[in-house]
Amino acid sequence: MSDAPKHLNSDALDQWQKAAAKSAPGADVDKLNWVTPEGLVVKPLYTAADLKGLPNTDTLPGFAPYLRGPQATMYAVRPWTIRQYAGFSTAEASNAFYKKALAAGGQGVSVAFDLATHRGYDSDHPRVTGDVGKAGVAIDSVEDMKILFNGIPLDKVSVSMTMNGAVLPVLAAFVVAAEEQGVPQTQLTGTIQNDILKEFMVRNTYIYPPEPSMRIVGDIIEYTAQQMPKFNSISISGYHMQEAGANQALELAFTLADGKEYVKTALAKGLDVDDFAGRLSFFWAVGMNFYLEIAKMRAARLLWWRIMSGFNAKSPKSLMLRTHSQTSGWSLAEQDPYNNVVRTTIEAMAAVFGGTQSLHTNGLDEAIALPTEFSARIARNTQLIIQEETHITSVVDPWAGSYMMEKLTQDMADAAWKIIEEVDAMGGMVKAVDSGWAKLKIEASATEKQARIDSRQDVIVGVNKYKLETEDAIDTLSIDNVAVRENQVARLKDIRASRDSAAVQAALDALTACAEACNVEAEQIAHGDSSKAASRGNLLDLAIKAMRLRATVGEVSDALEKAWGRHRADTQKVTGVYAAAYDSAEGWAQLQDEIAAFAEAEGRRPRVMIAKLGQDGHDRGAKVVATAYADLGFDVDMGPLFQTAEECARQAIENDVHAVGVSTLAAGHKTLVPEIIEALRKQGADDIIVFVGGVIPRADYEFLYDAGVKGIYGPGTPIPASAKDVLEQIRVGLASRAVAKA
Repeated sequence: MSDAPKHLNSDALDQWQKAAAKSAPGADVDKLNWVTPEGLVVKPLYTAADLKGLPNTDTLPGFAPYLRGPQATMYAVRPWTIRQYAGFSTAEASNAFYKKALAAGGQGVSVAFDLATHRGYDSDHPRVTGDVGKAGVAIDSVEDMKILFNGIPLDKVSVSMTMNGAVLPVLAAFVVAAEEQGVPQTQLTGTIQNDILKEFMVRNTYIYPPEPSMRIVGDIIEYTAQQMPKFNSISISGYHMQEAGANQALELAFTLADGKEYVKTALAKGLDVDDFAGRLSFFWAVGMNFYLEIAKMRAARLLWWRIMSGFNAKSPKSLMLRTHSQTSGWSLAEQDPYNNVVRTTIEAMAAVFGGTQSLHTNGLDEAIALPTEFSARIARNTQLIIQEETHITSVVDPWAGSYMMEKLTQDMADAAWKIIEEVDAMGGMVKAVDSGWAKLKIEASATEKQARIDSRQDVIVGVNKYKLETEDAIDTLSIDNVAVRENQVARLKDIRASRDSAAVQAALDALTACAEACNVEAEQIAHGDSSKAASRGNLLDLAIKAMRLRATVGEVSDALEKAWGRHRADTQKVTGVYAAAYDSAEGWAQLQDEIAAFAEAEGRRPRVMIAKLGQDGHDRGAKVVATAYADLGFDVDMGPLFQTAEECARQAIENDVHAVGVSTLAAGHKTLVPEIIEALRKQGADDIIVFVGGVIPRADYEFLYDAGVKGIYGPGTPIPASAKDVLEQIRVGLASRAVAKA
């Protein structure tokens, strides 16, 4: 067999065009191009000509610009670290899970905290009754943290903690728990997420406004650079952006732009870039867009090298991007859930081909609940099989030299860089976040994606195509929220009774004073005086001192809130995006006509309020539903994040809505939904119907219907189908009211 030609000439390409046309009679070969959500054009055939003029196609792994990997040998010498991200109700339950995972092949611990902890509330706070122990572990104090890592040697096991809002008391509690285990700060390895900018865009587990939140980030980078040299001071996260609906280019651009902002924050504290930049790490989501995910991770290393070169970083560790990755939670489907094993495997392969340094694989049941031990074992074994059975690890960057992958990597880098330049023109990511621009870009992307799924332009197997006629129930993990909260409250009482209250209060007062000094410092800088407030101290250092004395997470958070207040987000939403992507689909115009007919008959349009209750800040679903309903013709009110049931009921009554739609993703529905129904009843508005959407196990449907819910719309429900049902429920409710009055 003769060698294939290195370069195809135009005659050969013409021949291919003819052969392709012949193999697909009647098809337009030019239409075989795939246009990605970012607008990138992916061709069905690439040749050497596509590499002409491209830079960085002949680089090596372990060398600048690190496109092919941060280490020279990558997995051929050391495979990626297998992590299991989890938190189960109590510290005791989570500790048992971590020990089993480590014994079964896990190589690091990744902690998921409950929403009460994220938002800086102790478990006995009245605003978090439905959140304690749901979607993560409840941590109120050092005592909880000691239980969480009991029997896990913190000088040997790397610990990753997803924490941003209450990052000071949580990281401080971890440091003190390690000290009391006999492990000094210098020996701690792992990562604290500490990425507050993305919280203002997507996840919303912030506490303080952006500016003081950035001071916390800077103080943590400073303290860890000096006292915790093996610990990663920040994990700059794109994961939650993609989960909230960002396409790969937006995730890549906004995450790197966040990273630039954190570097500038650390430099402003007088640190040398090479003293801290080597401990910055990243965190990517890896979804079902296989080629784009690999290209994204390769492009990320290239662009970070470019960014850090601009900061005059000299150390290779400062210039190379290292990352953790997690398979997508959003891509998991409630319907035909065993398909999720396949999805997670494909996503894990993309993460590995992209060159991740550690990886978490999701359980098949995580579309509806926390993973069971059964599903977590399958998820973990997915990684072990890739590591141990496939020999994928034997080759460093196997996609290098691929005509398609090299071109797609450069296209992805160019698309992301263009967005980064937009951010720079606005004055940086803090200003892009503050203005709401970045959040709206992600919400528009999410809304367009949902419309494409609902209209079947994008196929989800088992959801909008190849659906099962009947779904078999699967076992899911259920958390007894009441029992967890009672346990936490009892432990809090014991801690407060046994500590030196005066010493604790003095430590908390020192934190408040430091936060107030931060405000003075900010004022000085704003007025052109770059001098620092005298000896204001380091916020993490002061938090560690307070936690040693057994201050609680909530008390440390409150001490800072006295100086900074709590951030309140706006509730603006995109318009027209869903309709633009969906309205050619069957039934759209008919549903709009039905809503218009309702308005004519009733003298006003159907009015719904979309609400988030408790501390669940994941608002992708709520924003997408609100946009789609508005595009259909509903009047839509958006409730603010973090409402109590009473606050939500009061707003619904004041706005004279027909229905309240509760969006829930954090497992608090069995507590919070009955509370809103009861609150409406107590305020004389039980004629307002309540419907629910989000992550709700089918086993809970009967409970919710018995509580008075009129409609439940789980993952995979087309939004127009839910809108049609809500409209009918409103009609039925109005008819019943008319009969009752008669």
